[in-house]
Amino acid sequence: MERIKEELKTLEASGQLRIIPKIEEKLDGNLVINGKIYKNFASNDYLGISTKTELRRDFFNKYDYQMSSASARLLTGTSNEFIELEDILAKMFKKEAALIFNTGYQCNLGVISALCGKNDVVFSDKLNHASIIDGMRLSEGDFIRYKHNNYEDLEKLLKSKRRNYKRAIIISESIFSMDGDIANIEKLIELKNKYNCLLMVDEAHAFGIYGDGLTGISNYKDVDIITATFGKAIGSFGAFCVANNEIISYLINKSRSFIFSTSMPPINIAWTKWLLTEKFNYLKAQSKKLVNIMKETHTLVTNTPSESHIIPIVIGANDKTLELAELLRSQGYYIPAIRPPTVPQGTSRLRISLTADTKIEDIKQVLRIIHEF
Repeated sequence: MERIKEELKTLEASGQLRIIPKIEEKLDGNLVINGKIYKNFASNDYLGISTKTELRRDFFNKYDYQMSSASARLLTGTSNEFIELEDILAKMFKKEAALIFNTGYQCNLGVISALCGKNDVVFSDKLNHASIIDGMRLSEGDFIRYKHNNYEDLEKLLKSKRRNYKRAIIISESIFSMDGDIANIEKLIELKNKYNCLLMVDEAHAFGIYGDGLTGISNYKDVDIITATFGKAIGSFGAFCVANNEIISYLINKSRSFIFSTSMPPINIAWTKWLLTEKFNYLKAQSKKLVNIMKETHTLVTNTPSESHIIPIVIGANDKTLELAELLRSQGYYIPAIRPPTVPQGTSRLRISLTADTKIEDIKQVLRIIHEF
């Protein structure tokens, strides 16, 4: 216990101690903490789906589903809702099959640790999400990290290391969760073909927003494995992987986070399926709203790597970032400080998440406060 206490003191002294916020309610574009309403710039609910009471009312007036699956999928925790949604996802992404996981974290963890075995290797972007890093650590294979979005560095590593392994997997996010910049999918496809690799792309922050079919950035035949989540733009819960039949069958048999988890409640699966079918045009309309807000916001923001709806304002020091976050909060804007280990040391930041409910006048006010800080 003494060691735990000391580590907590160290985290607090360095400005890295995390505390769960006491959020009482979420409204469209806002949240309530201790009875006070704040403009919410920290949400991953990019299309504003989860707070729309009219959507929930419409759904619950039509459908009644079980609240628990009560088992893992390979026992009795499956149902028609799962099978139908997996078929919908496979068709959306023009893949042979899909597999639903409980969370995005479990999905990446399970896919990577299953596919990368002894004598295999993963080439991973340096800024890939923690779920990808932990999946590599849990695998029996090796992993090599290339400089962020630096495809010359990736090719250099492929040229010198690929021959030493049986299977190689290149992994990248499509939109990076802390910088908002976008991977060059076509270049990744070129390199995976040249060096005989599988290519896996995590579409967590792009699915539901980009592309005519809302499938994200990487809707290419030559992306072998695509993972994404329902818990962001879709305003639901869970995650999935799409790939060919052999990969999905392999995951069903080898992915521990899938095999040994009680599956999601059927009601969540039905809600996601309903949104992607009966409410697909509504999703597209919300996506169009967000894209327009994003374009207008990018004309106001300078000195950011972002090409998307995720806009980092890098401050650097933990204490200064915390101070600015508190100043914004005092003015009614909720933008928590993002600190290590979520981001590299010395790059603490405010991460502005745009949603379809974002007001441009609020963005202007936030940027004014930051500029005057």
